[in-house]
Amino acid sequence: MSSSPMHRKRPSAVRARGSKRPRRTAAAAASDASGWASLHADLVRLVGWRVLAGDIRDYVRFRAVCPHWRSSSFSPRGRGVVDPRFYPRRWMMLPEGHGLYPGHGRLRGYIRFFNLSTGVIVRCLLPLFKNHCVLDSVDGLLLLQRDEDTAIRLLHPFTGDIADLPPLATLLRLPGASLTINEMARAYFRNIGATSVSVRADGVITVMIVIYNISMLAFATSNSKDRQWNVPNWKLPPIGRLISSQGKLYMMDSPTFDTVVHGDTQIFQISPPEHEGMGSGSSPMPSKKLIATCPAGKMPAPQYLAQCDSEILVIGYKDGFFTHPLVYRLSDLVLDRIVPVTSIEGNVLFIAERILSVGRSAL
Repeated sequence: MSSSPMHRKRPSAVRARGSKRPRRTAAAAASDASGWASLHADLVRLVGWRVLAGDIRDYVRFRAVCPHWRSSSFSPRGRGVVDPRFYPRRWMMLPEGHGLYPGHGRLRGYIRFFNLSTGVIVRCLLPLFKNHCVLDSVDGLLLLQRDEDTAIRLLHPFTGDIADLPPLATLLRLPGASLTINEMARAYFRNIGATSVSVRADGVITVMIVIYNISMLAFATSNSKDRQWNVPNWKLPPIGRLISSQGKLYMMDSPTFDTVVHGDTQIFQISPPEHEGMGSGSSPMPSKKLIATCPAGKMPAPQYLAQCDSEILVIGYKDGFFTHPLVYRLSDLVLDRIVPVTSIEGNVLFIAERILSVGRSAL
């Protein structure tokens, strides 16, 4: 029985020793937390911009750390469409398959999105799809068309911000229009080849779309007084490959896409209308500019334009049999440098009607 007091004392000693450590740890943690929370607002904002450059959802988590960080950084809500820094560029809407589509009753209003860099999948509640369809996606924003009147809306899926644009049916008002509304909505104007979004300093949004079937470029602004989609006073050639990057469109105009190709391939840049310096009676138009030529002797069969990180790639083949891929940077071709790309830095390109650049870690 003499050993029983010893057994009773040991647990108390252990409790005494253990009880001091949490107090020290808690004090240190409180000190660290107060240090981070006391960062100068300008420094918090600077760190926030660096986080946002990676991914908008990381930025949302950053703002949730403490009230001071939240108040010292800009909220994405209300800025999701008018400020390109908040665009969810590496996110794409995930096709559900199995006959499901956005707005299907079984999805209960939820849409899934896939991060092309990390492979993360998130769900968002987007009830708009009850009476809207998706025409395209650009920089992670969704280009929607309202079913009843063809009105176009630009949606940020994570903030819920929306920019309203005129109905596509207004293209029927233009001289020479001969399509009926049904033909327009179902057969032609839902087949968008590419979309670009640019924002002026005053917050006005300009959207350019290329309607693939009829080789038509159309553009509209979010503050359009006449609520009208317009077309430029120049025509597109029969459409080759298109891509959108940083508010502009890029188009590859090849002599032919057959297996026997003759002649150089021209690459054009289509820029949104310039409003600065325009007279009161002037109507600014998008501009088309030849920026590069891909010699037939260097790439006999150019086929695709692709966005890979910050670069636009020109992808083709060394021969007409499509067996030996060849890749150039557009930035090199602009400078008349013909240097094949040997590495795409850990990315994987999925080549189809549209090319998808996915980080290897996402697979």
